[in-house]
Amino acid sequence: MLYAEIEKALADSPKTSADRPLRDELDLFLLLPRFSGFLALVEQIAPSPLAQAASALAQKGPAGWQRAIENFWHGNAELSAPDDGAATHAGDLPGAAEIADPERLLAWIFLQPYAEYLADHREIAPLDGTPSTCPLCGGRPIVAVLRREGDGAKKFLICMLCAHEWAFRRIYCPACGEEREPQMAYYSAPEIAHVRVDVCDTCHTYLKSVDLTKTGLAIPIVDELATIPLDLWAREHGYEKLQLNLLGT
Repeated sequence: MLYAEIEKALADSPKTSADRPLRDELDLFLLLPRFSGFLALVEQIAPSPLAQAASALAQKGPAGWQRAIENFWHGNAELSAPDDGAATHAGDLPGAAEIADPERLLAWIFLQPYAEYLADHREIAPLDGTPSTCPLCGGRPIVAVLRREGDGAKKFLICMLCAHEWAFRRIYCPACGEEREPQMAYYSAPEIAHVRVDVCDTCHTYLKSVDLTKTGLAIPIVDELATIPLDLWAREHGYEKLQLNLLGT
């Protein structure tokens, strides 16, 4: 809904030059008037702790909303689990309400459609190499996707913020740069065979991959969110997720 509102408001805007960093674009005149409605919706439909965080942020008024938006947009756009040990036991997964900074989570949820719009309406420069973070906004990958190419499949990463997709090496860790094949592995479950867990035994991180050569109608972002059993498996085996998703898992 926010994407459509932004698209309507900026309908006559030309495409942004590839030379201009995406993070340089932050239209607070467009975003701030829509933030209170977003917080009100979160209060109505979100789990209680996140709804309470939205209520607390709503009470801070426009100055507090602007600060939350700018802190996320201009900082490292990532989400982390709390440092108090609440989600460090094997098999535990942090829920959205347990994220270390709920204001950052709220800002991420709000800004994601805006960032996606900016990515969709800009010129794309030729990619130099295979960066481990988004070449448009610097966000971490939220999921990988395998697309059919010739007799095999080509791997792409999808950005956690702007949803931009870029080509990536099949045997390479986006967290630490490990490229030795014996250190890289993947695991899947028969009942969800098109989604797998790509793990690195050097840095002990993991990222899910959605294989569209097996299920062409899969939606990578949705399937990443829906396959919590794979996250539980990875946690139980000592792996840490490269980037938590919008559910905090």
